[in-house]
Amino acid sequence: MDGIVRMGRIPGSKNKKMWIHEGDVVIVAPWDIQDSKADVIWKYTRPQVEWLERKGYLK
Repeated sequence: MDGIVRMGRIPGSKNKKMWIHEGDVVIVAPWDIQDSKADVIWKYTRPQVEWLERKGYLK
């Protein structure tokens, strides 16, 4: 949302369980040390994205 393009890293606990593709909606936590990198916290599924769009949280 802040317009900065970041390289995301999937933490070890979610590394084998989560695949991120272009166009997926995710929540990230920017690093304190490097603003150009972030950790992926959550990935939304297609039904969750549709619900967020219906409720007006996403455009």
